[in-house]
Amino acid sequence: MYHDVIIAGTGGQGILLIGNLLAETAMDEGREVTFLPSYGVEMRGGNANCTVVVSDTEVGSPAVNAPQVLIAMSKNAQMLFEPKVLEKGVLILNSSLVPPDDIERKDIELISHPFNEIAAEIGNSRLANIVALGLYVVKSGVVSLDSLENRITEVFSGRGKKLLAQNVEAVLKGASLINGR
Repeated sequence: MYHDVIIAGTGGQGILLIGNLLAETAMDEGREVTFLPSYGVEMRGGNANCTVVVSDTEVGSPAVNAPQVLIAMSKNAQMLFEPKVLEKGVLILNSSLVPPDDIERKDIELISHPFNEIAAEIGNSRLANIVALGLYVVKSGVVSLDSLENRITEVFSGRGKKLLAQNVEAVLKGASLINGR
């Protein structure tokens, strides 16, 4: 098994956080993993992206020029990385910030949801990234949803019961967006 994804957006959207959660979850499952973060000096508002590669065998390089999957959380991310997605790849799009009509490629699968609004319904608009991660994990099968829930519980358990509960709810809500799970 080999799977790669570029997760991209704007600084402050938790792009590197969900990349890290994915990488750590894959390591928890005994997989080979690389995590390659990239962000501008601006911190909030600048470009942020990361590449995660998960494999059953040793990963040769953390760099991915043409990803199988792109999670685009902002317009700029979509513009920068959509052209690089492999033919028959998947674009997971945050339609809160990028109109799906802006996507002209017909050779990729488009999955579009208003992650910001979904997170706001949960009670914390900053969880749009976690909703997207839940969707991605179920769509790709790269790690199990249970393993991701366990990792989120471990990471957020010391940050208060409410925040932990909201993160678990967000990942499950994202997961439910695939095939009405």
